Amino acid sequence: MYLSFYGLTEKPFSITPDPRYLYLSGHHAEALAHLVYGIDEAGGFIQLTGEVGTGKTTIIRSLLARAPKNAEIALILNPRMNAPEFMLTICEELGILVPDDAEGSVKELIDILNRYLLRIHAEGRRVVLIVDEAQNLAPELLEQVRLLTNLETETQKLLQIILIGQPELREVLARNDLRQLAQRITGRYHLDPLSRAEAQGYVQHRLRIAGATADIFTSAALNELYRVSGGVPRLLNIISDRALLGGYSEDRHRISAPMVRRAAGEVFGHRVLPGWLPWLAGGLCVALLAGGSLLSWRLVHSRSAAATVQAPVAAPVVAAPAPVVAPAPVAPPPSLSELLRTNAANTDMDGAWWRLLGLWNARYVAGSEDACTQALRQGLECQMLRGTLAQLRAFNRPAILDLADAGAVHHVVLARLEGNEARVLLGDTAQTLPVEDLQRLWQGDYILVWKPLELDTRALSLGMHGANVRALRTRLQRWRGEEPDPQGSEYYDESLQTMVREFQQKSGLGIDGIAGVQTQMLLDAALAQPGSPLLASSRGGG
Repeated sequence: MYLSFYGLTEKPFSITPDPRYLYLSGHHAEALAHLVYGIDEAGGFIQLTGEVGTGKTTIIRSLLARAPKNAEIALILNPRMNAPEFMLTICEELGILVPDDAEGSVKELIDILNRYLLRIHAEGRRVVLIVDEAQNLAPELLEQVRLLTNLETETQKLLQIILIGQPELREVLARNDLRQLAQRITGRYHLDPLSRAEAQGYVQHRLRIAGATADIFTSAALNELYRVSGGVPRLLNIISDRALLGGYSEDRHRISAPMVRRAAGEVFGHRVLPGWLPWLAGGLCVALLAGGSLLSWRLVHSRSAAATVQAPVAAPVVAAPAPVVAPAPVAPPPSLSELLRTNAANTDMDGAWWRLLGLWNARYVAGSEDACTQALRQGLECQMLRGTLAQLRAFNRPAILDLADAGAVHHVVLARLEGNEARVLLGDTAQTLPVEDLQRLWQGDYILVWKPLELDTRALSLGMHGANVRALRTRLQRWRGEEPDPQGSEYYDESLQTMVREFQQKSGLGIDGIAGVQTQMLLDAALAQPGSPLLASSRGGG
């Protein structure tokens, strides 16, 4: 929308990772050096932590681009799984073929992995396991990760492990029952936000890559960007993009500090004041207090002097007029930011999971197994995704949303989404609010739960067979309004492939004839069981 207005060839502050926009600050370069060292050196763990939005994903992508050719890398982005799933994911990442009868056995999967590691070692290559969002690893899974470092030859560890996560990862690893794992960490690095100079360089670098030939942000605007974002790259991107949009709407080719504050206010959901205003207000308060004290002293002193000269005279009694009572003002409903701050103690992930599973009449017990495992034991499948509200409307299932407000991340449950209204659950509060208020604080990360007919939700394609294939055929027949065949074939033939393609086309999915997880989730929503939670009672609501 604003590209030609500013002479840009593409959006400079898109949150989609692009290696051309890579900006390695001193902190990022040092963190990357730690990880490259972890790949080159054998044994132990490397730990990298950082707040949300500080660039951990950028570091991972840089590491993958710089990995030596003799390194095989397994990257796990979603560690919320049980031990067999975790081991199976490692094998899949490394391209190791696993027999069907071994998929549920941790011992057999470790044996398969060990044989592969020994072969790779004999060929002079290295294997590295990178686990992102490692703060979400359940304690029993962290112990499984520790045991993987026991895979070794007489002289060398066969697997190098890099754990990347939010600061909570440090608290997790500091637990007494995980001290054996903590003792094997050979390198630790915490990724701090950008400095003022780095934040300004970051913004200018992205603008130059996008085609800017002149300074678009004034020096004062760049300073304000750093102040309101705290140097967090993700917030720098979001606020800068909003500021450019605001400048375009105002026909302003140069972005000023007030325009940055207005953009930050839209992102955070509350007014952002200039940095000097609190200091000025504080100085005025001190001056007013001092002046008030002096005035009070003089008034008391003068009254005392007057009382010694003149005796008091009784004043006539005059009836006071009846006061005019103004109607009490109606308080506006609290904003989403105010609700999040008020309920900050109740917007943790445990509380969100408790509320989400409660909508499915399922239980969640904090501090036991990870949430996805608990859901699985109750016949539910969880998915961690990144997308848009349009996708959530299509899945039509309640979800946990991550909302960023003033540097804090809150986890709330989106329970309804109809038309332009959203209903969220946070703490003991259920609040209906405009969709645009939600979009200001939501960056696209969400977790939803659905109920598959078969807990085996692997992608189904031509030539496969089994009970899950028959269940897919039955559901598609029901979706088409046909009477399902109770003796339906368990073989994924061309007729079933045709039905899958038809469903994908009408659901706006890529048409490949493969019933992947998203196809199965959309089919589940289209055939929602009575009583199961939905975001909208009908598709017409969105």
